[in-house]
Formats: sequence, C-alpha cells, structure tokens
Amino acid sequence: MLITRASEYALLSLIVLAKAEKPLDADTLSKELDISKSFLAKILQSMARNGILNSFKGANGGFALAKDMHDITVRDITCAAEGKNPSVFDCSKSQKDCPSDKATTCQIWPVVNRLQDKIDTFLEKLTLADLIEQ
Repeated sequence: MLITRASEYALLSLIVLAKAEKPLDADTLSKELDISKSFLAKILQSMARNGILNSFKGANGGFALAKDMHDITVRDITCAAEGKNPSVFDCSKSQKDCPSDKATTCQIWPVVNRLQDKIDTFLEKLTLADLIEQ
C-alpha cells in the first residue's frame, strides 16, 4: 500500500510543526491531531533519524523541522514514516520481488513499474510547502 496511516500522521504532524513558532512535543501533537501518542512518537523519531526533524530534549524540548519545508519532499516523509520506499505493489520496483511463481512471465509488471516510476517522480517533486500552500 502506498500511503498508510503512518504516512498520513507524519504529513499531518509536519504541517503543524511547520506552522509552529517553537518545537512541539509528541504529547502536544498527539492531542492536537487526536492521534495515539505512542504511535506518533515512533513516527516522529523515525523522521528525526532520517533528517526531516530535529529532536530537542528537556523541559522546552520537542520536535522542529530540520530543513526548510520547501526542501522536504512527500517521498522523504513517506519513506521515513513507512521505514521503506512506498510502493503500489510489492513487485513495483523489481520483478524478482514478485510473490508469484510466475514472476518472470508477469503480464502486468511493466505497467505496474511505469506507474511506480510516475508516483515516485510526483512524490519527489511535491514538498511539504506545497501541501501547506494549497
């Protein structure tokens, strides 16, 4: 599946953080977005590990964007949230990843692969700023 709840929550939390004047903690974000704090905290940590967010400890700690919102792509966000590249099907990038015994004769793989390339290109061009400005 291309976009899961993790990606959705990552996108929503980044929009809030981009508009915030100071770092926000997971508790504040989870309450504002009505999202499970533990699930959101894992997503935020993953985005920090991937260089999308900065994480600050202490009483005034929390999360803030690590880069300008024009430089954060939706593909970066979904990859960080999902822990892998988003794909339409398991075999989207490579026929060898096909779970079927007939992978080498698959009739739909070329189309699926082209679709995946178009989605990747679109997500690489779409930025956090684009989401906020729409």
